[in-house]
Amino acid sequence: MPQIGLVSAVNLRVQCNSTYLWSSRSILGTESKDGCLQRNSLCFSGSDSMGHKLKIRSPHAMNRRLAKDFRPLKVVCIDYPRPELDNTVNYLEAAYLSSSFRASPRPTKPLEIVIAGAGLGGLSTAKYLADAGHKPILLEARDVLGGKVAAWKDDDGDWYETGLHIFFGAYPNIQNLFGELGINDRLQWKEHSMIFAMPSKPGEFSRFDFPEALPAPLNGILAILKNNEMLTWPEKVKFAIGLLPAMLGGQSYVEAQDGISVKDWMRKQGVPDRVTDEVFIAMSKALNFINPDELSMQCILIALNRFLQEKHGSKMAFLDGNPPERLCMPIVEHIESKGGEVRLNSRIKKIELNEDGSVKCFILNNGSTIEGDAFVFATPVDILKLLLPEDWKEIPYFQKLEKLVGVPVINVHIWFDRKLKNTYDHLLFSRSSLLSVYADMSVTCKEYYNPNQSMLELVFAPAEEWISRSDSEIIDATMKELATLFPDEISADQSKAKILKYHVVKTPRSVYKTVPGCEPCRPLQRSPIKGFYLAGDYTKQKYLASMEGAVLSGKLCAQAIVQDYELLVGRSQRKLAESSVV
Repeated sequence: MPQIGLVSAVNLRVQCNSTYLWSSRSILGTESKDGCLQRNSLCFSGSDSMGHKLKIRSPHAMNRRLAKDFRPLKVVCIDYPRPELDNTVNYLEAAYLSSSFRASPRPTKPLEIVIAGAGLGGLSTAKYLADAGHKPILLEARDVLGGKVAAWKDDDGDWYETGLHIFFGAYPNIQNLFGELGINDRLQWKEHSMIFAMPSKPGEFSRFDFPEALPAPLNGILAILKNNEMLTWPEKVKFAIGLLPAMLGGQSYVEAQDGISVKDWMRKQGVPDRVTDEVFIAMSKALNFINPDELSMQCILIALNRFLQEKHGSKMAFLDGNPPERLCMPIVEHIESKGGEVRLNSRIKKIELNEDGSVKCFILNNGSTIEGDAFVFATPVDILKLLLPEDWKEIPYFQKLEKLVGVPVINVHIWFDRKLKNTYDHLLFSRSSLLSVYADMSVTCKEYYNPNQSMLELVFAPAEEWISRSDSEIIDATMKELATLFPDEISADQSKAKILKYHVVKTPRSVYKTVPGCEPCRPLQRSPIKGFYLAGDYTKQKYLASMEGAVLSGKLCAQAIVQDYELLVGRSQRKLAESSVV
């Protein structure tokens, strides 16, 4: 498989002594007064520190002058081809579930399903219900789509996001969704590596490189074995032995580890604490924004299972622009093309009940009411708990939700006055005490690309102690951490790289906190209340708190409604008959 994919066109100012494809200035541009060549040139989207060089050999038919002028083209950034995902078991399983909606019998009376929340869970529910021939009415409280993948444009036209969102090869329902919408080209795939900062060596990184030639899990095993900077050989051996029960016990073993934290499990299996400190602090914060002493080991084992058992499972892609426009709008357009509706600025004030305890309607903040044949809550679990009717609170299904609590997280964006060199065209695990992961979005994302200035997007976690602090305090703390990651380029006092502007996005309640013992509390999408359903990454599905989990929850919710079609139609007819009698 070729390793070089898409090429990004950018505007560069190139020093005259730098290398480029053709040396003829009449072709490339004009020389400016300062001796620089101003041109529109082709740039492979990446960073110098990736260490790749692309050498284009001149054809034999090329004349001597061209051959003489020809020089290597330095690769700035690379977009890799989409990996071969379509024949994996999980992808085919997800594709089959998607096709079941399109292939289901067309309803004689399409259901009107009112859905609260236009995050990925709600959008997914509406999309697949529309595919099945029904009419979803999607209500979003805010003026922006996306929920936990929402983003906003500032006065300068720059975007800032709720979180740093990565699309893995091990996300089969997400990958199917992109294909169904015809937007696979909007994912920018990166090299198959995981890159960690080295706190003991400021400014340096350690890599786990997955070889393309090997199948899973051999590619992952070799990636771990080849890395000698983070773990010693004795630590690797002890870690491998500790993982044997999980590898041999399969899914049943993984599910049984919900009651123990990552840190306690590691110690129980005889894995040295340094393995937890070197690798799993960063992994825990990336997966759930909390540290290993809080995170359920089940979460780590599920991630390892997906990443190590699928050849391209841990391969990462960035969206090529802002999520509301590049991902959410195509879903909305699909829903509306099938007869569904999406309404922004429609905040739910109350769930109004019938005498039998079922949902009569949603009452909005503006006083209007929305009725339907079925109702779905696809908001974060904390919002559902706030709006839960008193009559439902004693029902065990809803009582168990009390243990599911959203974790606070902060997303930081900083625009600098220069292009930072000590970075990669990839997601980076910071391994700092305050930061989880970060990326130079001016390199990794086409829409945000800037050849002259860097924009770092960073996940500040754990954030519980910081969520109430001022933006300036958070930025000051972030800059101190960045000074260790970029010692030659960034200092806490801005005596080196200077901040042009920043945005701090606080989410007091994000994905549910995956602590030990919470797995039994996750609800099925079909509730005990007839005609009322749930969607969201906290609901029962095998991908936990993630974008993939949200999309899968929406598909499972839509599936439950389609399965309940006859029941729901019967309820609507009885309700209509009763109202006509009155």
